[in-house]
Amino acid sequence: MSATPAAASATFTITDLAREFDITPRAIRFYEDQGLLSPEREGPGGRKRVYNGRERTRLKLTLRGKRLGLTLNEIREILDLYESPRDTTPQLERFLHSLAAHRRTLEQQMEDLQAQLAEIDQHERQCRALLAAQTGKPQPATEGGDAPARTTAA
Repeated sequence: MSATPAAASATFTITDLAREFDITPRAIRFYEDQGLLSPEREGPGGRKRVYNGRERTRLKLTLRGKRLGLTLNEIREILDLYESPRDTTPQLERFLHSLAAHRRTLEQQMEDLQAQLAEIDQHERQCRALLAAQTGKPQPATEGGDAPARTTAA
């Protein structure tokens, strides 16, 4: 019976959260400055930050959003929707919209990179042909060069 209230009232220091999420206290303070976190303050002058379960969850969601490539503004909007009444439909719709926009950006970047790699392959082939013509020896392909098909990491 007492485990549930204790878990709900758990508090964390900035050092606790930094260790748990493998980030620096400075990063946590930055997220606070950006309005993503708002810990309670204790002690003389409110110098000691005290994070509750809500703030820990907001930090976890912020870091997840960053891993997905969302901007801090997008993350803030989603977190603010999370704080709204129990209807999560707007939050989920906004999150889907953000993910779709990010996907489009990444797909365009991937197309650009593939075009650049194809151009590099072409230049490598031309250089090898010129070297082979000058030296009379075929030039071996370099690692990653002249690859007939490129695969992406999952």
